[in-house]
Amino acid sequence: MITGKLQRKKDGKAGASTGKIAGAAGAVSIAVMCSRVLGLVREQIFASMFGAGFAYDSFVVAFRIPNLLRDLFGEGALSAAFVTVFSEYDTNRGPEETWKLAGRVLSFFAILLSGLTLIGIYFAGPIVNLLAPDFNLIAGKTELTILLTRIMFPFLLFVALAAIVMGMLNTRGRFFIPSLSSAFFNLGSIIGGVSLALLFPHFGLPAIAGMAWGTLIGGLLQLLIQLPALKKTGFVFRPSLKFNDPGLKKILRLMVPATIGLSATQINIFVNTNFAASCAQGSVSWLNYAFRMVQLPIGIFGVAISIAAMPVMAKCAARQDMDGLRRTLASSLLMVFSLAIPATAGLILLATPIIRLIFEHGVFSSFDTSQTAAALTCYAYGLFAYSAVKIMVPVFYALDDTKYPVIGSFLAVGANIVIILLTIDTFQHRAIALSTSSVMILNFFFLGTVLYRKLHGYPLARTGLGLIKIGFATMVMAGVIMGAKKWFQPMLIGSIPGQLLGIGLLIGGGAAVYAVCLHLLGLDELDEIVTRVRARLGR
Repeated sequence: MITGKLQRKKDGKAGASTGKIAGAAGAVSIAVMCSRVLGLVREQIFASMFGAGFAYDSFVVAFRIPNLLRDLFGEGALSAAFVTVFSEYDTNRGPEETWKLAGRVLSFFAILLSGLTLIGIYFAGPIVNLLAPDFNLIAGKTELTILLTRIMFPFLLFVALAAIVMGMLNTRGRFFIPSLSSAFFNLGSIIGGVSLALLFPHFGLPAIAGMAWGTLIGGLLQLLIQLPALKKTGFVFRPSLKFNDPGLKKILRLMVPATIGLSATQINIFVNTNFAASCAQGSVSWLNYAFRMVQLPIGIFGVAISIAAMPVMAKCAARQDMDGLRRTLASSLLMVFSLAIPATAGLILLATPIIRLIFEHGVFSSFDTSQTAAALTCYAYGLFAYSAVKIMVPVFYALDDTKYPVIGSFLAVGANIVIILLTIDTFQHRAIALSTSSVMILNFFFLGTVLYRKLHGYPLARTGLGLIKIGFATMVMAGVIMGAKKWFQPMLIGSIPGQLLGIGLLIGGGAAVYAVCLHLLGLDELDEIVTRVRARLGR
């Protein structure tokens, strides 16, 4: 009887944890969906105005340079390390010490990142030549890329400070506004960027430079929109620098190995950009458009669930509740798989009509559509792994052990270079997308194996059974989409309203079949997500 009570108590805790994460993930998913939709609108504008080639290739490489550092300081090492330490302070030290820490962290990184921004602007030329040396083969392409890099480098400062504020709000249980903030980045990029892009040519400036200034406006909005919500939590910013603050020192200590690990990811991006710049003109653009598409489900599923689960896992670790940490990890992974695996199938089956509908307007040609769709298919294979790794890495931060993500990242660098060298002559730009997926899958299995040993196991039988159910439901959904696609083919190559209707019916019908099938098979995590999202939409 006592054992039964204990098991029911554990199950109750697991259900509460799963429900809490599902509810927060639902809120984040809705906000991220708004952001990603606006992001697609932004990409549509780029495709229509600039197509795939000279100007957009330059913009992508220029934006990638501050983005490399943004991944380290914005959504990578800094974000995860800050949430871990901030959660520990919030749990064990009380609000006064927690807010002091927050003020010191904001002050320190504002100064550090301002310095990095100035250095980046000064050395923009050598950095661009290192990242894309083949741009020198086309007259004016390197010079344009350098100009755009200098314009967009301050984006790093805005987005890193926005990530710290997001971490503070997430730890306080506020998820919607921080996740919606990236929608304001896209909104600022669209309104500010398009306005300036239309205005600049009248003053002899390149239109694409207007889009670069729009990116900067969007980054500033992403920070500013969160400040009212932060004020409501009771935080008042008091500039303070104390380099020996134990909380700040712990954040920096956690960041060092994490930054080394994430630098491996940036090396991969550098390698991929370098290889893409050596392929046919337009390859950088095709890969970027395709990766933007695959980022939609990654953001909605992987990032949303990771943001929601991170504070829960950090607090479990702070309380030394390893059972709670194991259950939270297993439930979070199943949530991700239940959404990412069918999304993978859908993207592979519908890559060409989706790209045609979204991008094939203005100067974006049917050839660009076929090349972008081929890259999207290759990226989609690694979608489940990419999303799952977003869940796994914060567990290592929570456990104060970041060396394994570092090891996994450097293994991925070696594997990425080998795979691209073996395949690029045959597959050209597709080799880069295929390699990205392959190394992410390898990293997923590596981190999963390590976590299993560090946590002394997690519910493998339950996870395996859930995966079987997800796989079966996905196969049923794929069969329905393949059968229906033949009937809808005339719509998929017709007018834009016809394409929109055809793709909408295929995606909606496939999603309905999948949800019903999985509900009948009984996957609690998906039911929890649906219930929470319905409740939030019904408010």
